[in-house]
Amino acid sequence: MQTLTRAHQSSGIEKEEQPSTEHDHTLCVTGDTHDGSGMHQGHDHHGHSHDNRSHKQTGSNWKLATMATLHCLLGCGIGEIVGVIVGTALGLGMWETMALAIALGFVFGFALGVIPLVRAGYGMRRAFQVILVSEGLSILVMEAAEALTQIFVPGVMQAGLADGLFWAGMLLALIAGFVAAFPVNLILIGRGIRHAH
Repeated sequence: MQTLTRAHQSSGIEKEEQPSTEHDHTLCVTGDTHDGSGMHQGHDHHGHSHDNRSHKQTGSNWKLATMATLHCLLGCGIGEIVGVIVGTALGLGMWETMALAIALGFVFGFALGVIPLVRAGYGMRRAFQVILVSEGLSILVMEAAEALTQIFVPGVMQAGLADGLFWAGMLLALIAGFVAAFPVNLILIGRGIRHAH
């Protein structure tokens, strides 16, 4: 009888301790505090971390798009100025000079992207393909915006290199080119098409 009683008491002790063990296991898995808020707090923290990563990624894309647009602007701007100077020196007409300036804008824009890749070990053909994909659309949009600005701003096309209006119109055209090409670069970068500079 004593043996049965002890076994019964031992079984009772085990039954009494079992809920406590299950409760401890639940705390370990869910991470809940006594007021039941631990799990929700962990979930909220995860959500905030995801938002922070998304915000940083957006900021990084904007920075990359700005640098890419400035890079394109530099090449296009140099090409156009050289084109206008050469066209004026050769006595070309207004439209011929503009065509030359736009053509050289493309040439200089692509050159500024291709040359660093060639120096890094790319073949000329491969380097051109990379720049065509990553910067071709941006350069096209920029050149179109700059040309339209120069055409529609009164007096710019008729102004000479010594006229302040010419340089004011060129500056306005470069600003218009940047504004037009920036969203293009931002979209391309957002889709994973990174610029090669």
